[in-house]
Amino acid sequence: MKIAFLGAGAVGLSVAGMLSRVCDVYAVCRKRHSDAIQSRGLILTGIWGEHNFRFPCGETLPPDEKFDYIFITSKSQDTREICRTNSEAIKNSNVISLQNGIGNEEIISEFTDRVIGGMIITGFEWKGDGEVHVSVQAAPMRLGRFPSGLDDDVNSLADIIQKAGIDVITDENIRGALWGKTLYNCALNPIGAIMQVPYGELLNENAWAVIKNIVHEAFEVCRAEGVTLEWSSPDEYLQYLHDKQIPSTAEHHSSMYQDISAGKKTEIDFINGAVVEKGNLHNIETPVNRTIVNMIKFRESLNK
Repeated sequence: MKIAFLGAGAVGLSVAGMLSRVCDVYAVCRKRHSDAIQSRGLILTGIWGEHNFRFPCGETLPPDEKFDYIFITSKSQDTREICRTNSEAIKNSNVISLQNGIGNEEIISEFTDRVIGGMIITGFEWKGDGEVHVSVQAAPMRLGRFPSGLDDDVNSLADIIQKAGIDVITDENIRGALWGKTLYNCALNPIGAIMQVPYGELLNENAWAVIKNIVHEAFEVCRAEGVTLEWSSPDEYLQYLHDKQIPSTAEHHSSMYQDISAGKKTEIDFINGAVVEKGNLHNIETPVNRTIVNMIKFRESLNK
């Protein structure tokens, strides 16, 4: 089994490292990380165990090499360019989006009809070049044929991932699962970035008042989009977020916080921005999500 990772950052390299124990992997990543991995291996610490993985990687895919599965693990704003650059490889493989936000699978679908949706709510933090700490995990990885259904290719991939030591389940309603993760990201990711605090601090009553409005708006958009979620109401999800998800990821600093701290552009357009965009299509007002988008973009502008 041959599996490639495109746009491999902390998430992609960590998953690639784990999978390298059970199959052949190749990761396309930044040069400083590939140099470090080729020199001393990928150093992985945290809840997935202490590992040193060695596997081939570089800045581009090897020419004419075929892969059974290709993961795209880049920032959402890079998805289309990655698909264009690697279109020949993508059109002949099952392609899995293991990314944040809404819209990545639709972009990938323009380049192949073999799209698998993937959801992962796990904290990955850079500790250095080719060195990642896996800090928290709120739920198993989920995989499903996008937008819905299961098949042999999805089940086989799930078996491989499980053998590699990563908790994973298959989900016939992967679109609903992706929106479920987006609820979590909308609620916590940008506020954690703006306030520069780990998720546990967002149980503060003032932060929670904002979170409630974010979730109620997003839930209304989901209903208009025809998305079936695991929770029957926004209040039911908020209870789950409060009692389960935040406690299990309380020490995690959001990816947006990490991006802003590093002077990088965030994925806000694919998270709260997607709620605003879809809300506009259905004439649904989303003022709190829109305000959050504006605040994150302001923070981004300060890095210029």
